[in-house]
Amino acid sequence: MDIDPAGPAPQDREDPRDPEAAQSPEVAQDLEVAPDPEVAQDTEAATGPEAATTPQAASRTSRAGRNLPVAIGVGAVLGGLVFLTLLTVKATFLLYVGVAIVLALTELASAFAKRGINIPVIPVAAGGAAVLTCMYWLGAQAALAALALTVVVIFAWRLPSGPSGFVKDVTAGVFALIYLPFLASFVAAMLSPADGPRRVLTFIILTISSDIGGYFAGITLGRHPMAPVISPKKTWEGFSGSAAACLAAGALCVTLLLHGHLWQGLLTGAAAVLAATLGDLTESMIKRDLDIKDMGTLLPGHGGILERLDSLLVVAPVVWLLLFLFIPVR
Repeated sequence: MDIDPAGPAPQDREDPRDPEAAQSPEVAQDLEVAPDPEVAQDTEAATGPEAATTPQAASRTSRAGRNLPVAIGVGAVLGGLVFLTLLTVKATFLLYVGVAIVLALTELASAFAKRGINIPVIPVAAGGAAVLTCMYWLGAQAALAALALTVVVIFAWRLPSGPSGFVKDVTAGVFALIYLPFLASFVAAMLSPADGPRRVLTFIILTISSDIGGYFAGITLGRHPMAPVISPKKTWEGFSGSAAACLAAGALCVTLLLHGHLWQGLLTGAAAVLAATLGDLTESMIKRDLDIKDMGTLLPGHGGILERLDSLLVVAPVVWLLLFLFIPVR
């Protein structure tokens, strides 16, 4: 998830490596923001002379520089779909996850292609679907077998294209397989037990709390950059807000939803905020390396699907493991 767990530092300048750091006033006026980590990282509060002279635009735009009401609306729709699928027929939530992963894969493949790296999308998507399905219905051993077989298929799929670029294409394919469907398969592992919806809800609330806490603490208090080389506008004050929100959410969710102990909730919250920050910084590093601003533009006010999934993907295995150790499967 892409709300900056560390928040923006108001004094920071645009990263000179960012391809959109210098753009026309018309483009700058149209940038939107969401309570999202890359929003606080990559866009300045003032986006150009036209934006500065438009009172309505100014009233709708947060200090990070994008349209906050639009971002909140999109986030509400996405969250509503989560609750609708998760709390009715839980297998439909797995389908929702699968669609999100496929869209994120196409964004990642498009971004890599700009650097001459071709991800074998078809075997990665098919194999990823097999990994998610096996994890939910057949368990970890079947999912691991599906993962290994998909790697073999990626090798075979790329052979007819010749030796030029073979290593980088195959490596990118395996990376995409691990980064997207494999990490997402831990959501399927959490969902599988009878109390799975409550486990998944705990995981989602923890990640969102980290994002929102970091965003608002960052835009109000952010002064000290946390990782200026990777994400110049992330701040330690924003990280503190993420930690406070995540600890509170962990304590409440683990005790009330899963009937665990307070210390278990606090430990789960602490681990989740660290994982969310790592996920956020990892996706930022990928974009810096590829020299792009956003992975996509599908979600107004947010960027691409991957901007919404970055924290969730890394938090999933961490929360799955702690809940597996702390809360007996029912």
